[in-house]
Amino acid sequence: MALVEVHGQHDDRGLLDAKGHRAVLDAYAGNEAALARTAAAWREFQQADKALVAAKDAIALAEADAEYVQHSLKELAELGPEAGEDEALDQKRRLMQAAERVRGDVAKAAHAVGLEGAEGLLTDAHRWLQDAAETPEIGMEEPIEAMGRVLIELDELQNGIEAALGRLDVNPFELEQVEERLFALRALARKHKVLPDELPALWAGFQAKSQVLDESGSRLADLSAQREQAHVSYRATADALRVKRQKAAGRLDKAMRAELAPLKMENAVFATVLEQGEEGPSGRDVVTFQVATNPGAPAGAIDKIASGGELSRFLLALKVCLTTRSSGLTLIFDEIDRGVGGATADAVGRRLSAVSDGAQVLVVTHSPQVAAMGIGHFVVSKSVRAGVTRTAVEAIAQNQRRDEIARMLAGDVISDAARAAAQALLDNAPVAAR
Repeated sequence: MALVEVHGQHDDRGLLDAKGHRAVLDAYAGNEAALARTAAAWREFQQADKALVAAKDAIALAEADAEYVQHSLKELAELGPEAGEDEALDQKRRLMQAAERVRGDVAKAAHAVGLEGAEGLLTDAHRWLQDAAETPEIGMEEPIEAMGRVLIELDELQNGIEAALGRLDVNPFELEQVEERLFALRALARKHKVLPDELPALWAGFQAKSQVLDESGSRLADLSAQREQAHVSYRATADALRVKRQKAAGRLDKAMRAELAPLKMENAVFATVLEQGEEGPSGRDVVTFQVATNPGAPAGAIDKIASGGELSRFLLALKVCLTTRSSGLTLIFDEIDRGVGGATADAVGRRLSAVSDGAQVLVVTHSPQVAAMGIGHFVVSKSVRAGVTRTAVEAIAQNQRRDEIARMLAGDVISDAARAAAQALLDNAPVAAR
């Protein structure tokens, strides 16, 4: 909650910019929650709209490449590449090529340790040792046991060699198939400028593009329906916000009439006009403040009709309407009386004094008529010391106020007539200000 409202001397320029009128009306109406709902609905609508546009762009891109996508899909489907297949085929090809070179040597080794080689000789030697063991005195137990172990190791050796021969049993037709598959993978990878292991991902990407085309009709229909629903929801919240603005506009116009009368603008007309504009996060309303300052004169835009002094008073009335809805505020007005003088300045001062009944009001002014209405009086002065500008604020006692107001009337040389005029202003001020 705001505790201090500051109204600067150039705030009336904001009244000349119609772009800010809607924000003023919303502040007066307390439309924060409705604005938040409208902004949220607008974001949802924008997201749905962007999703539809993105889908249309993707479909258009897919349609442009449709022939290429379908051709590539056919090639990839016929080949059916798998992850890691290139390395596996390359290793298998190397093994099969090596098999042709070493199979003869391995086969010779198998023959050497077989029945016609080491196995046969060792078996005969084992039998001969067993025959000799019939004569216990010779002591053949250990040699026979060692020979048994050798025969076991020889059996494992034979099994290993036979397994190796099985792996080296290469079918020339199979080697040709492996090479054809490997070369086909690498050729397709070069064509698409990817690595062979990236072909499965490429295939999936083409499948996704094809799916976009296959589902384009239903997808666009769904996204269009979502966009339309989001738009309907947005318009509903924007319309609800408009109703609040229309009601608040009537209240504001009535409140402004009541505020303008004490400012000697009892014949002025202030009207808040709502028109339909472009859609956006704050709704689709264009709000303008129109005024007529003379009886019988047509109303028009405030920047075309009101003079500088009238703008100040319109601003004061508007600020009072906006701030008196809250209690306990401190209101600071910086030269709100700019451009007015005489009886009009007196009226502005009296209105500010009345506003102070419900709030603390601080006014920066050069007008003696306004200054005389205050309960307290402070003098703001500037001086230069050692090349540094200093600003001082000094409270003026009640018995000093007459001379200060006389100075505001007459300047540095205060005459008796100026003192008399200042006293008259103080005597005519509200009781609280004396």
